[in-house]
Amino acid sequence: MRILLTNDDGIEAEGLECLERIARTLSDDVWICAPQTEQSGKGRGITLTEPLRVNRIGAQRFAVTGTPTDCVVLAVNDLMPGRPDLVLSGVNRGHNVGEDCSYSGTVAGALQGMAFGIRSIALSQSLERFHDEVRAHWETAEVHAPPIISRLLAQKWQDGVVMNLNFPARPPEAVAEVEVTTQGFRAIGEMHAVRRTDLRGRDYYWMSFRGEKQSHAPGTDLRAMDDGKISVTPLHIDLTHRTSVNDLKRVLGGAVPKTVAVG
Repeated sequence: MRILLTNDDGIEAEGLECLERIARTLSDDVWICAPQTEQSGKGRGITLTEPLRVNRIGAQRFAVTGTPTDCVVLAVNDLMPGRPDLVLSGVNRGHNVGEDCSYSGTVAGALQGMAFGIRSIALSQSLERFHDEVRAHWETAEVHAPPIISRLLAQKWQDGVVMNLNFPARPPEAVAEVEVTTQGFRAIGEMHAVRRTDLRGRDYYWMSFRGEKQSHAPGTDLRAMDDGKISVTPLHIDLTHRTSVNDLKRVLGGAVPKTVAVG
């Protein structure tokens, strides 16, 4: 099995080292193509307005001046001798649950693998607190990911699906359960901008999260992190709201309307 690894924390990230150890329990044919610098929060962004540079730093290891999506596109189409059988993206420093999934570069790397028809998995390791001094329990992902991945690969997947794995902020021996979850959603307002002033008196902003304690619905990825469980969520990219389609068909469809609706 040929495995491609990518991430959004960058080529030198601890999580990528962890992911390589995970991948080598599954195969000896491991390729790495990751961003030269951190690309957190870039989602499915692709680089269109400037050239991409590739730095080969090992026999099967490349750093790219672009996003996780760029990395997967270049690896699959140009840098590897043949298509991978599996794309693993991560291990992200911090979980990717709830609405994180829509802007996560880690999830985006897996989504691009899926777009190429390759089975793809995103992996993230939750933190007790998102701060530089906090060390992630990488050993939790490293211990528990290989048997979970092997079981996922033994199953038939629906087309267009990626698997999103999140490991709780606990040591491996304190994690006893895996839960197949749905994507949860946080209360509105957790993300905000912090305004500061530079030395010339000009305002600038840092995007931030309030991180307030919330109660999350059972069965969601957010609740699984709260409960110290490993979360496995099958995701897909179809953003269509099916109920609204049916509702709208009652008022739109057929001939183009000629009058303005009032009321």
